[in-house]
Amino acid sequence: MALVHSIWTVMMLLVFVGIIAWAWNGKRKASFDEAAQLALEDDHPPTASTGEPKNG
Repeated sequence: MALVHSIWTVMMLLVFVGIIAWAWNGKRKASFDEAAQLALEDDHPPTASTGEPKNG
């Protein structure tokens, strides 16, 4: 049983390291930066005529 626990621990450590490597991969920086800005974007931009956002 101790062997199973040891193997499970090593597998989970490798999964963790893999997730960290994926997240810090330089190829994904642009998509992560874009996703970080989503919360700051305006859902309803102001209209050209009044400058006020649309309701509804």
